[in-house]
Amino acid sequence: MLTPLLRGTTALVCLSLAVPAAAQDSDPGFLGTLILTGGKRDLSFGTALSRTVVGEAEIRDRQASTVAQLIDSVPGVTLVNGTTPQGSGINIRGFGANTTFGSDQKIAVQIDGASVGSEELYRIGTQLFTDPLLYREVEVLRGTIGSFAYGSGIVGGVVKLETKDASDFTGGVPGFGGSQSFEFSSNGNGKVSSTNLAWMPTERAEFLLNYTWRDQDDLDAGDGTTIGNSAFRTPSYLAKGTFTFGQDDAQSLTFSHSRTVADDKDVPYDQFETDGGSFGNVDRLTDTAQTVLAYRYNPANDLIDLRANLSYADQSIEYEYIPGSSPLEGTPSFPFLVGTVNADQRYETTKLTVSNRALFDTGAVSHDMLAGIEAQRRIRADNTDAGAPGGTNNRFAVFVVDEMTIGQFTATPALRYERSTIKSEDDLAGVPDTYEKDALMGGLALAYDFGNGLSAFGSAAYTEGLPIIDDLGTSASAQRRIGLSEKSHTFELGAEYSGTDVVAAGDIVTLRGNFYQTDLWDITSYTVAGSMATELDRVESRGFELEASYGLANGVYVDFAGHLGEGTEVNPDDTEATWRNSPADRAQLTLGRTWDENLDLSWEVVHATDRRDALGADLSDSTVHNLRATWSPQGRGWLDQTEVRIGVENVLDADYVGHLSSPSRKAPGRTFKLSLTKSF
Repeated sequence: MLTPLLRGTTALVCLSLAVPAAAQDSDPGFLGTLILTGGKRDLSFGTALSRTVVGEAEIRDRQASTVAQLIDSVPGVTLVNGTTPQGSGINIRGFGANTTFGSDQKIAVQIDGASVGSEELYRIGTQLFTDPLLYREVEVLRGTIGSFAYGSGIVGGVVKLETKDASDFTGGVPGFGGSQSFEFSSNGNGKVSSTNLAWMPTERAEFLLNYTWRDQDDLDAGDGTTIGNSAFRTPSYLAKGTFTFGQDDAQSLTFSHSRTVADDKDVPYDQFETDGGSFGNVDRLTDTAQTVLAYRYNPANDLIDLRANLSYADQSIEYEYIPGSSPLEGTPSFPFLVGTVNADQRYETTKLTVSNRALFDTGAVSHDMLAGIEAQRRIRADNTDAGAPGGTNNRFAVFVVDEMTIGQFTATPALRYERSTIKSEDDLAGVPDTYEKDALMGGLALAYDFGNGLSAFGSAAYTEGLPIIDDLGTSASAQRRIGLSEKSHTFELGAEYSGTDVVAAGDIVTLRGNFYQTDLWDITSYTVAGSMATELDRVESRGFELEASYGLANGVYVDFAGHLGEGTEVNPDDTEATWRNSPADRAQLTLGRTWDENLDLSWEVVHATDRRDALGADLSDSTVHNLRATWSPQGRGWLDQTEVRIGVENVLDADYVGHLSSPSRKAPGRTFKLSLTKSF
């Protein structure tokens, strides 16, 4: 199994080394420095952390319907089960959303610091239910090494979303500003309206209101058939305010509240499939909201950059079964099915994180230290009729990340200690109603800057996934889960290069490639095929990721993002199979050109191989072509501050099923998109 991986990896490495090196310094840092590229996406350098940032310009250019659609262009990220906010899920390096649940608790999702998402909701992908037009930036941290400030048990990575600010529209000066956007798409007759109203009465206060309304009918696949259960309507809004005060404006207080709602009538309960199937149809109300109060104290003192973030995330899903919609009516299985599809779901997560960043020296060593504490309380509503116990999970954590630099060498140790207490809402016979578990986890990242634009890095990380509320129960498998913590370690090794005037005068070259290997054991999240009680013994995964950009002075640019990998799941009897959630091998190449920052034309090609559907059946290779054009006629009278975007996705109308998607849920066919934005 390793030979194809090494062969493909060698090809990608040869491609990355085809451009010679030149000197350019980069600022070191555990989160790295975003290096300006000639293409659409800036790349992160000066760190051992695999980090990709999708900025606001790319968010608008991609015209995505969901955040999941937006970030599936990141190496190692898979969009599981399609194009709807309720059904799509995010999988990173084979962990996160899968073909059964919207989350396996191995990736973390945060909105302005609030931890969002559910636990194990069967056949529902509600890990990230929101609208991409609320955000100015989406950051994806892949792997474990960068996760210790965000949670425990994070194997795949972290998705961090940052909402827009009023100053984004006013230019950071007092006054009014805002924008109005309209989007239209041919496939599914999609319509979007997004309004931003910003006001800065003084330089010390700013307020933003956003309302986004998104509507889409059922989509058509490449062969012209209708993709059932792909329609949705989601109104969203954001309210945000920031106050700056104190001596030298060293203090600030930010309040943000965002919400997305979908009120669906007579739709399939199973969000992964295209029809009701055995579950039948339901009326479903999905309501997700996040409220955050953030305080920062950053005086003119290198030892103090204090932040406190208090957040409350509330996700509610209410169901009402549609009589006559399930073929199981009248059978012995029907009473349990009705209890399942009528069981309302609700998760409430309250979290307080207090951290401080300090810069100091100890002899020849320079330190950039982040230290903090975190307290979290999650409440899950009782759903015993659906086999989903209710309860409360209280967690307390302490974390330290210290970036230590000696000349061109940087070492970054990271530690996190976390204690969890789970209390059942039910009185389960013979089962204690309270469980406690704690763990110490951490990692070490190393980097060396050669001083000529080239640097090398590596890391090793260990984490534990503590039991969750869903692990409560009376069955033997539930008792095993509640008594264990899943464990994993990840090793990474890579190199990066950034330079100018490499091939031609004024050109920009950026490259970053890394190998990773992850082992997961003491598994409680996945069962052996054909068994509902026996967990896998371990999962082994490995891969290579490459991000690159090349830009010429005349505006021509080339962007590349690729992933090659393989995974193995091992049963208790030592038999092996391909890891069921492994990402596909994928390469994404974008060719484009900009003219004076007024016009941007690009052609994107996405090729994927080694693909499987949700049932594990092999899928043929897929190649999709996308065309995009952005026109910004600045300084042209009434057209000033106007942006026009035209896109054609799946230009050749390819007929295919997405990787890890249900066999019946095909990918959308050719789609023409148009968006108009006027800023004021």
